[in-house]
Amino acid sequence: MSKLNGSGSCLHEFVRSVVDQYLEDMGETPPDNLHEVLIAEVERPLIETVLGRTGGNQSRSAEILGITRATLRNRIQRYKINLHEQ
Repeated sequence: MSKLNGSGSCLHEFVRSVVDQYLEDMGETPPDNLHEVLIAEVERPLIETVLGRTGGNQSRSAEILGITRATLRNRIQRYKINLHEQ
């Protein structure tokens, strides 16, 4: 995959194709809470990746993600992210 340009179009197209395939795999019965399901599927690995790149530094990770440290801690608990693996 090529690097993202300023508009992020490469990532945009990748996400679009993955979501399209996800919906196709579901067939005729997508969940009523599709937005919540997809956000959780993206948010957890995003947080794990950023935590890994910062060596588990929650303050720096929150800054990179553009969220508060409290929000990051809530998401870590929600997704049961093991900080010792980061």
